[in-house]
Amino acid sequence: MDPVTVRQGTLDMLVLKALSLEPMHGWGIAERIQQVSRDVLKVQQGSLYPALHRLEGRGLLEAEWRPSEDNRNAKYYRLTAAGRKLLASEKADWERFMTAVQRVMQAV
Repeated sequence: MDPVTVRQGTLDMLVLKALSLEPMHGWGIAERIQQVSRDVLKVQQGSLYPALHRLEGRGLLEAEWRPSEDNRNAKYYRLTAAGRKLLASEKADWERFMTAVQRVMQAV
């Protein structure tokens, strides 16, 4: 089955969730989302980096340059306290939304 491109509006939440585990560089974030979704979700690089800059600008992420696994300099992102708080709120809202959609889809 072909991967599904992450829809606008969910990318920020998925990025925050991926970074809730550990700091990562952009490529690692995209790989993590694809891996955890069992190759269903694919994050386009053209969407990911603007999202990372937007989240950093909002104070939800902090970034630092450091060597990656292959000894190249990469920008690593990590959640701030504000990012963790927003992730918790987004997760609760998402779960309510999904429950409501499931109810509508299962209605007879």
